[in-house]
Amino acid sequence: MIKFSPPAEMLTRSFSFHHLCADQEDGLLQSINNYRTSLNLTALTKNDNAECLAGELADQFKDQPCTNATGSNTVPGTESQFPNYPSLLAKCHLNVSNTRDGALMPACVPNLDPSLVLTNFTQTQYSGSLDDAKFTGAGIGSDGNWIVVVLTTSTPEGSFVTSKADSSDDNAANLTDKNIGLIFLLFLLTASLFLL
Repeated sequence: MIKFSPPAEMLTRSFSFHHLCADQEDGLLQSINNYRTSLNLTALTKNDNAECLAGELADQFKDQPCTNATGSNTVPGTESQFPNYPSLLAKCHLNVSNTRDGALMPACVPNLDPSLVLTNFTQTQYSGSLDDAKFTGAGIGSDGNWIVVVLTTSTPEGSFVTSKADSSDDNAANLTDKNIGLIFLLFLLTASLFLL
C-alpha cells in the first residue's frame, strides 16, 4: 500500500475531483500543476503538439499489458523503442530538432484509476522531470490503460512548435529559392560558354 504524505493525498483528491468534472487528461494536467505549485514551480501550459504526440504514443502502448516493468516502473534505458517514431512526429507536425529537450513519460494504470494515475507521475522516477523548472508545457494523451505525459521547454530544442517543413507556404518559398538558384547557375554556365 502506498502511504501518502498530506500534500500528495490532497492532490490525489484534487485529481479525483477534476476527473469527475473534465476529461482525464485535463484533470491530470490540473493536478500536476497543483503539485508543481506546491513546490513553488510555475504551472505547465497546455501544448497541443505535445498532446498530439502523447496521444500517438499512448496508441502505440495500448496493447501492452501493465506489468512491474512497464510505464513509470521501467528501468531507464529499457523503454520501448518505436521504429515509427519519425512518422509519429510527422503526424503531429513535429521533428526531432524541436522535441529533443522534451520528456516522454508513459504510465500504465489499470482502468486509469484517478487515485493512482497522479501518483504514477509524482511518486516515481517521473517526479524528477515534474520537479524540473526547465519544463514549461505539457501534452497528455491516453488510450486503454496507458496515459502519456509529454513535457516541453521554452527552448527551440524542446518547444514542440509546428515544424516549418510542414508548412506549404514555407515549402513554396523554399522551392522558389531553389528555382532562383538553379536559374542563376544555368545563367553562369551559359555565360561561361559564350566566353570560350
